[in-house]
Amino acid sequence: MIQRIDAGKRMSEASLHGGVVYLAGQVPETADADIEVQTREVLAEIDALLAKAGSDKTRILRAQIYLADIADFDGMNRAWDAWVVPGHAPSRATVEARLANPAWKVEIVVTAVA
Repeated sequence: MIQRIDAGKRMSEASLHGGVVYLAGQVPETADADIEVQTREVLAEIDALLAKAGSDKTRILRAQIYLADIADFDGMNRAWDAWVVPGHAPSRATVEARLANPAWKVEIVVTAVA
């Protein structure tokens, strides 16, 4: 059975199936903020969604990070490094991509164990 979390008209924020949590691409609320602020916002939303799914950031299997500008990599990494629990960093890919809203600097997708 698939469980949907915060199911909306077009997508669910997260889905659970077979003990795995799939989080949709999380984006910042504050569009005019710098990359570190936007990344911290997205990571806080990931924390909240993982909690709703009965999981947490130490159980993330992989993360996919999309940056609107790869020049923001260092700023994103500062926020990421402050958030990740030492010894529990998941595998991660970071790429530059055009995001749906030009004001977004970062979008993050994660897969975790429930």
